[in-house]
Amino acid sequence: MQKILIIEDEITIQSVLKELLTNAGYSVSVADDGVAGIQAFLNESYDLVLLDVMMPKLDGYAVCKRMRETSDTPIIMLTALDDEQAQIKAFEMKADDYITKPFSLKLVLMHVEAVLRRTYQSVTDENEVITYKNIQLDPVGVQVFVSGKEIALTHTEYELLHLFFKNQGRVFTRDNLVNIVWGYDFIGDEKTVNIHIMNLRRKLGVDCIDTIRGVGYRLAKEN
Repeated sequence: MQKILIIEDEITIQSVLKELLTNAGYSVSVADDGVAGIQAFLNESYDLVLLDVMMPKLDGYAVCKRMRETSDTPIIMLTALDDEQAQIKAFEMKADDYITKPFSLKLVLMHVEAVLRRTYQSVTDENEVITYKNIQLDPVGVQVFVSGKEIALTHTEYELLHLFFKNQGRVFTRDNLVNIVWGYDFIGDEKTVNIHIMNLRRKLGVDCIDTIRGVGYRLAKEN
């Protein structure tokens, strides 16, 4: 049974999420603030964390940063902040997904299932390292190197890059990327895809992912 930690200071939301995920077959633990959340996270192993942003003692961004110092456990951030900068900050803290309040319970469950699926299921049987320009992608070790230096990517960023590497020259619309990488029907706007691509470009530091205006993105074929 997969274990999920909910870190949320609003008791009503906390209770509803716990009931939702318990009924869906997950083992669920809860924490009321950021400090208690970090303590719970350090005391036990979890498959996923649902993390509120606005909390007393320690906010979600700080909690996410602390967790990422020692773990790559998937983190979905929950927040009433729906502006682009708030989302960018969440992904810069290496969160795997972002859900804005108010949200439907069905949507939360779909996000949880999608993140767990793409994190713990292998998307390929390939064993060979894929090289593009000065970037190397190792499917076995789930690692990415630029000029020999390992680059820390989130699960989602890795899956996006892997998809582009396997399909050089193919143009993917944002809907394509959501359906293939996220694994659920897109609900909301296109900011999430745009932000992940932006972060991926910044981390790689290599000009390789092209924006096809009005269509989507592609990795140009090497000459």
